[in-house]
Amino acid sequence: MVSTSKLAVVTGGSTGIGKDISLLLAESGWNIAISNIHADENTEEVVDEIKSTGRDCFFYACDVGVKQEVEKFYRAIEENFGDAPDLLVNNAGVQTWAPLLDLKEADWDRVVRTNLKGCFLNTQIVANLMKKAKKPGSIVNIGSGCNKLAFPNLVDYSASKGGVEMFTKVAAVELGGMGIRVNCVAPGGILTNRTQEESSDYAGDWAKITPLGRVGYAKDIANAVIFLAGDQSSFITGQTIWVDGGAFTKANWPYA
Repeated sequence: MVSTSKLAVVTGGSTGIGKDISLLLAESGWNIAISNIHADENTEEVVDEIKSTGRDCFFYACDVGVKQEVEKFYRAIEENFGDAPDLLVNNAGVQTWAPLLDLKEADWDRVVRTNLKGCFLNTQIVANLMKKAKKPGSIVNIGSGCNKLAFPNLVDYSASKGGVEMFTKVAAVELGGMGIRVNCVAPGGILTNRTQEESSDYAGDWAKITPLGRVGYAKDIANAVIFLAGDQSSFITGQTIWVDGGAFTKANWPYA
């Protein structure tokens, strides 16, 4: 299928924050290619919802941390859309919850492979496709508050997300001459189905420590991605945009 609309790739784009990113991009006129490690009972519904906006949507089951699977994903994109992506959103991510001294090696490997290696593999392939097509593009990596602060029991996740931020900076420097911009969006406390499992009152807990006085929502992240994908940010690269209501700017201050 050949399309004249711009094409966005969203890894992990059928669930959680990725779903909202995919939907808002489609509503903004983008065709969407989604990868996820497997299809679930909601995948077809998400694809249909995206198509209801009038845009094309393609799903492919793929482990973002396995090179051969990622290569097959982009070959399938070429067959379906006939063009190189204009935007890549490296959103796919996993998280474990364990103290450093108890963390299993297999969990460390899975988190780093998915969150950091997956970002590298998809960025490398997409940047080469953009270069070959001689088209400028945007790559947006989804980071975390762990980019900046140490979170107990999240050592593997924090290491991977800190790596994503530095990867973003290096990629921006190397790819800038090709007209490819690379930025990072770092969420704060965002209410999703997964994060609600962390606390019986996740929204209330985060509202207490967030200067704007509320929890964030997936659409807050999606709005930042839309900005970084568009012409309004054409001179922005190598940056991290914190979508956290000020939570990770606020000091641990004893007097207030």
